[in-house]
Amino acid sequence: MKPVPIKPYLMRAIHEWCSDHGYTPYLVVAVRGKMQVPMEFVKNGEITLNVSYNATRNMQLGDDYVHFSARFNGVSRDIAVPIGAVVSLFARETGEGMAWEPEFAEAGEEEQGEERVSALRPVSPSVPEAVVLKEEAKEAPPADDEEPPPAAPPAGRGHLRVVK
Repeated sequence: MKPVPIKPYLMRAIHEWCSDHGYTPYLVVAVRGKMQVPMEFVKNGEITLNVSYNATRNMQLGDDYVHFSARFNGVSRDIAVPIGAVVSLFARETGEGMAWEPEFAEAGEEEQGEERVSALRPVSPSVPEAVVLKEEAKEAPPADDEEPPPAAPPAGRGHLRVVK
């Protein structure tokens, strides 16, 4: 039996939480290859999409893809984004949500619908507009009264990090 990826479940939960509390869910997607997104709105290899029910039509947060229709400059466009390309999903008003490392199939490798979450990082309100740093800055050594951070988990295993 194949392991079931957790990422689409977390995305559906965050989207529902945003909708239930009157927040606007935003999806940040790392654009690579031939994705069905409006390329004229891609900046620095990413696009931020309003995925609220008011801004989309026929929204489907599936296990492999996010599908919906939306208007861009008054023109309706069909959007299809692989779950692995989603970088974060967050509430615009509070910045709360979750961020992931993008996952792309290697050249010549077929996507099998199976995803590996390499890293899960909660997005906090202190992160403006859910900006996810590609490389985290080196932190100063811990003070004498602080414990050093735990060692990184083995490669290929997801981990959660508490953000205070």
